[in-house]
Amino acid sequence: MNNPSRYLITSALPYANGPLHIGHLAGAYLSADVYVRFLRMMDKDVVWVCGSDEHGAAITIKALKENTTPKEIIDKYHTLFEKAFEQMNISFDIYHRTSEPIHHETSQDFFKMLYDKGEFIEKESDQYYDDEAKQFLADRYIKGECPKCGKKDAYGDQCENCGSSLSPTELINPLSTLSGAKPILKSTKHWYLPLDKYENWLKEWISDGTIDGEEYHDPSKWKNHVLGQCKSWLDGGLVPRSMTRDLDWGVDVPEEVQGSEGKKLYVWLDAPIGYISATKQWAQDNGKDWETYWKSDDTALIHFIGKDNIVFHCLIFPAILKAHGGYNLPINVPANQFVNLEGNKISTSKNWAVWVNEYAEIYPDRIDELRYHMIKIMPEQKDSEFTWQSFQDSVNNELVNNLANFVNRVIVLTHKYYDGKVPEFDPNIMFESPYEEDDLAGFHESELLILHDAVHELNQNIRDFNFRSALQMVLKISQNGNQLLQLNEPWKAIKEDEELVKVVMNLSLQIVTVLSVCIRPFLPNASNRMRDQLGLNHDIDNGSLVSMLDQLCEGELLINEGHQIKKATHLFSRIPDEMIETEKAKLVESEEGNEEQSKHIPLKENIEFNDFMKLDFRTATILTAEKVEKTDKLLKLEVDLGFEQRTIVSGIAEHYQTDELPGKQIMVVANLAPKKLRGVMSQGMILLAEDENGKLTFVSAEGSFPNGMVVR
Repeated sequence: MNNPSRYLITSALPYANGPLHIGHLAGAYLSADVYVRFLRMMDKDVVWVCGSDEHGAAITIKALKENTTPKEIIDKYHTLFEKAFEQMNISFDIYHRTSEPIHHETSQDFFKMLYDKGEFIEKESDQYYDDEAKQFLADRYIKGECPKCGKKDAYGDQCENCGSSLSPTELINPLSTLSGAKPILKSTKHWYLPLDKYENWLKEWISDGTIDGEEYHDPSKWKNHVLGQCKSWLDGGLVPRSMTRDLDWGVDVPEEVQGSEGKKLYVWLDAPIGYISATKQWAQDNGKDWETYWKSDDTALIHFIGKDNIVFHCLIFPAILKAHGGYNLPINVPANQFVNLEGNKISTSKNWAVWVNEYAEIYPDRIDELRYHMIKIMPEQKDSEFTWQSFQDSVNNELVNNLANFVNRVIVLTHKYYDGKVPEFDPNIMFESPYEEDDLAGFHESELLILHDAVHELNQNIRDFNFRSALQMVLKISQNGNQLLQLNEPWKAIKEDEELVKVVMNLSLQIVTVLSVCIRPFLPNASNRMRDQLGLNHDIDNGSLVSMLDQLCEGELLINEGHQIKKATHLFSRIPDEMIETEKAKLVESEEGNEEQSKHIPLKENIEFNDFMKLDFRTATILTAEKVEKTDKLLKLEVDLGFEQRTIVSGIAEHYQTDELPGKQIMVVANLAPKKLRGVMSQGMILLAEDENGKLTFVSAEGSFPNGMVVR
């Protein structure tokens, strides 16, 4: 699609079970923000939709861990997401949520249409079931060893270590995350999307960019790792994928579908439909027709995502859309790869992350600095790395020493020599130019055409999703401005050649004006500060880039002679060493805390209070101790409960000698069902504490106490 009439841009819906970190920003949001702001400045009809992904097993798992409800979890993180995106100046047209009624209705209508068209395969299959929790286990309720890389704690749908997509039955030694028990296979009925049925046209669409022989997109514009991952899946052969789950949280399978009771839509059917429901809501709010953005041939759909979502957006969601019929498929899916942090993968569970909300609260005046560095290191083709030292270097050496220094010098000198008014000049005066090969130039149309070409190259990089290169063009324009000043030294020339200085300063002001527009997609706050200093308005989002390019092409000045500018203010300030040391120390503390935490045995699943009240803890005294025959670990203990004496078998022979135990006061579980161990009937359990090395110690109270007391 060479010249679409409108654009529909989507960013991956963040999963509402944890806060945002800088990896999220670099993955799907900053790139899209730059692209969308650019389209608006080019006077394009564009809508950018996103929202919180609020269904799926991970939400309920989080709720269980925090002893709360899924609704409270999604409300908490949706609010955090909204605030974080606002703080980082992410300019969605709508930030929606999948818990809204309009989304449930849209998703159910989608499923019903596919069902009515006969696109689903209905079949029974054996799926993992937790007999203790009495429920079927969704993919994220199962963990085990990855069959591809051998990493433990892989989920039933994906290994987060190697990125492989999995099915639960592929896991080695699977365990339920609900109870820790080994799940059993049990028959259940679900509806499957036959991806193998769509394999031929998906291959054609991915490899050639065509559908039914007609060109749809240009695969040469797609990133290699995106095409590579898709082709790997296609070469391996697609298989039917279940579109429903046995869950108690999510979008209900429509009740008109026979056997739908207790079934929810698979989150990867429900979530991408969130782009559609968000567009519907935006259209309702703005008096627009949502179908124009999803179903018109001249609308370009582009998905911004991270590499872990490639298959879903490039194969599964397109298959769903085409099976439904009437919807556009994406013309590009510019997926970014991952950002690492200080030599390690970002880990939310280990708190090894730079959290967006936390950064924005502590450094509200340094939002653009973070945006700048994350765009600079954006993992467009391969994984990249964030370090606090590189962040400091970027800000101090590039934003402060290059961009801010140039802008400040131009504004200060204009006030010093011309009382803050843009000087009139003689366009025939020759000056030393950083743009011309012969080093000398007159201020005529060619100088502005060179600026036009630089901006055009910057714009083309954005069109090609090369945001890092586009950002470098901003710095190059600023660097050329600094060279213009250095070559002509107006602070010296003012004494001997005032006309030369007027030319140099006027051209410098034109360059600052160009920069104030060009940096808007990347650094919106800095753009506003530059416009303030230039005495120009902030309203440059709608078509301003088009008009600026036209003016430069025609050799017209962007800021007119005699225009009054304002006083210079700091565009950026240097990052002090203290800030970097503080942030590094946080990570060290987090790492040490995780190491300390890893020494302790993890907590078991929560129990209800009534379950605890069933246990009868009593005080007791050991009377005798002897080894159980033919064992190395078991001791046979006679204990006095005050109201009776009992035999208890305990595995403490490696920790205590038999002669040191008689007379020791202990605590026991007195109402544990009797059990025969190596021929000896044991009537209780002793309470012991275990350290990180496996050393066992009796749990006892300070001082002496009578036997048989109830422990509460």
